[in-house]
Amino acid sequence: MHITVFSAQPYDQRFFEQTCHTQFADSDLHFTYQASALGMKTLALAAGSQAVCVFVNDVLDAPVLEGLYEQGVRAIVLRCAGFNNVDLKVAERLGMYVARVPAYSPEAVAEHAVALIQTLNRRIHRAYNRVREGNFQLDGLLGMTLHGKTVGIVGTGKIGLALARIMKGFGCRVLGYDPCPQEDFNRLGELVDLPTLLADSDIVSLHCPLLPATEHLIDADALAAMKPGAMLINTSRGGLIDTPAVVSALKMRHLGALAIDVYEQESGIFFKDHSDDIIDDDVLQRLVTFPNVLVTGHQGFFTREALSEIAEVTLGNLCAYQAGTDNPNALVAASHR
Repeated sequence: MHITVFSAQPYDQRFFEQTCHTQFADSDLHFTYQASALGMKTLALAAGSQAVCVFVNDVLDAPVLEGLYEQGVRAIVLRCAGFNNVDLKVAERLGMYVARVPAYSPEAVAEHAVALIQTLNRRIHRAYNRVREGNFQLDGLLGMTLHGKTVGIVGTGKIGLALARIMKGFGCRVLGYDPCPQEDFNRLGELVDLPTLLADSDIVSLHCPLLPATEHLIDADALAAMKPGAMLINTSRGGLIDTPAVVSALKMRHLGALAIDVYEQESGIFFKDHSDDIIDDDVLQRLVTFPNVLVTGHQGFFTREALSEIAEVTLGNLCAYQAGTDNPNALVAASHR
């Protein structure tokens, strides 16, 4: 089976080829790697493939899925957990197989969230630049002791639970909100409703999927309900936050600090080098001017362990499709080939 891998980075190819060689040597899987994201303009790159492998910013709406189907593509494997970029109803109508990586090293994303919290809180990014210039003054670098503070975790799945364990270890009071909470969370913190979490938390960290019900979950009203001076962290999906509303909350000094590893309009910006370009996104450019804002380029998943697991599960999903076996990672089972 031939698979076109879209939005492919050098590390994707390295981990896929290594995993294929060591764990799936007997499989009949052949890959073509394309740096371009999948969309209507890049459909032709999938010609001759029976499957495509996609990531968070590839577009798989109805026109793209129908175009893939016309070219003979019958399987879609996501090398991520989120699937908000795939029209599952259309995929099911076409009989296309769709599978994802439901969880990969949740500790990797949770640990990145903690790194963002600590960097913002103790001004590590600013201290680093000062010392490189020979400036060892401490004024402007004042942080807070995390021990005893309240951390609100929106989404108590595997990543949320991993963060709860870490923050409990810091001596924090941990609050959680989730319409379908994990029972394990009760051993780590207290489940509350969202208004209570926002009002009581010194730090709010988002770890829920992007769905119609969660789009702009953090809007102007939610920001106004947060404790003045609180910190907001998002390592999940950019669309959970109404970014212009966040900019306003920062300007009013109500939101104390913001760290994002994801951005609502990140497609076409993240995973690329724009150091010699003009980034045509006024909202993002405004965000990075704030001294209390930290932006990283969707790197929360980026550990050796996570990439190995992504490759292993993705290749397993492809082999399950080839063999016609049941797969718990399938969002849409193939109805025909």
